[in-house]
Amino acid sequence: MEAIPLVDVRLQYRNLHDELREAIRAVMESADFVLGRDVAEFEREFGEFLGVKHCIGVASGTDALLLALKAVNVGPGDEVIVPANSFVATAFAVSLLGALPVFADCTEDNYTIDTEQVEALISPRTKAVVPVHLYGNVARMEPLLETACRTGVSIIEDACQAHGARYRGKRAGTFGSAAAFSFYPGKNLGCFGDGGLVASNDPEVGRSVRLLRNYGQIEKYHHEMVGHNSRLDTLQAAVLRVKLRRLDDWNRRRRQIADHYREALSEVPVLLPPCGPLVEHVYHLFVIRTPQRASLVQHLQSRGISAGIHYPVPLHLQRPYRDLGYKPGQYPISERVCSEVVSLPMYPEMTEGQVEAVAAVVKEFFSKGS
Repeated sequence: MEAIPLVDVRLQYRNLHDELREAIRAVMESADFVLGRDVAEFEREFGEFLGVKHCIGVASGTDALLLALKAVNVGPGDEVIVPANSFVATAFAVSLLGALPVFADCTEDNYTIDTEQVEALISPRTKAVVPVHLYGNVARMEPLLETACRTGVSIIEDACQAHGARYRGKRAGTFGSAAAFSFYPGKNLGCFGDGGLVASNDPEVGRSVRLLRNYGQIEKYHHEMVGHNSRLDTLQAAVLRVKLRRLDDWNRRRRQIADHYREALSEVPVLLPPCGPLVEHVYHLFVIRTPQRASLVQHLQSRGISAGIHYPVPLHLQRPYRDLGYKPGQYPISERVCSEVVSLPMYPEMTEGQVEAVAAVVKEFFSKGS
C-alpha cells in the first residue's frame, strides 16, 4: 500500500510551483523583506476575505493571541477563560501576559468550549474569554457574545484552525473584539514557516496591535508604547497571497473528503467529527474517536498511513499548570476526548482512492475485533 501522510504540503507546493517561485522572486528582487508591500496587500485581501476592517500580520499564531489579548488590556491579576481541550498556545498566551488562565470543559457534541460553564466561571477578575474554533469547527458564539455583552468581558477568538469556516453565515474570526489566526505550514492557509494575523473590527484594537507588533513605533525611532518584534515577513505574505486565492476551493474539497470519510466509516464503531447545522466546517483536521486509539494508530501506521493525536493531554493537566491545583476528573469531557481522538489524513489534494484506502484500513482494524 502507498504511504499516505497526515498532510502533504509538498504536493501543494508542487501544484503552485510557478506562482510561488515568481512571488518569492519578486520579493527577493525588491529586497522589501520587513513590512513590505506584500504584507500590506495580504492584510487588505485577508480583511476582505473575512469581512473585517483591520488585519495585522504578526510572527505567529501564538503572538496573534498574545497581542490581541494585550490590546484589550489583559495583564497581571486578570483572569482569562480558555478551553481545557486545545493546543497549549491558547493558555500560554494568557500566562505570558502574567494573567491567569481559567479552564473550562468542552462539550460532548462539538468539543469546543462549554458556554454554560463559561457563564459560571466569570468572576470580577475575568477580562476575556478565548473560544477555540477547533479542528475547523466553530465554537457556539451566540451564548458567548450574550455573556460578553452582559458582563463586559472581551471575546478573543482563537481561529488558528478555522480559516474560512462560518457560523450562521459569518466567517470565524469576525465575532469578538479580535481574533487570532495562525499560518503554520499545515494549516488550511499556511505559509513556508511561522506566521500569524490579528483580525478585528475595533479601530482601537487594530491600532494597538499594529503598534505592538513593531516595537510600539508610531514612526521609526518614535515609540508610543513598549512593543514587540512580531512582524509577518514579506516573503511569507507573498506566499500567503498566492494561496489565499485558493482557500475557499481547498475548503470545499476538504468538505468533500470529509463527506467521503463519513460515508465510508458510517458502519464503523467510531465517533465521527461533530458538525452542527449552523456551522460550515473547514476540516483542518478530520478527527474520529475511539477508546482503542493506541491500537488503531499502530494498525494505521503498520499500513503506511499517518495518524495524528490532537491533543493527548488537556491543558489543565499540563505540567506548567499543575500548581493551579486542577485534578484528573475535573474536566471529564475534555479528558475523555483527549484520550480517544485520532486525526486521519486530511488535505485538499487527497484522492478518492486515498480516502478509500484509509477507510479500508480503519474498517479492517475493527473487523478483526481489535
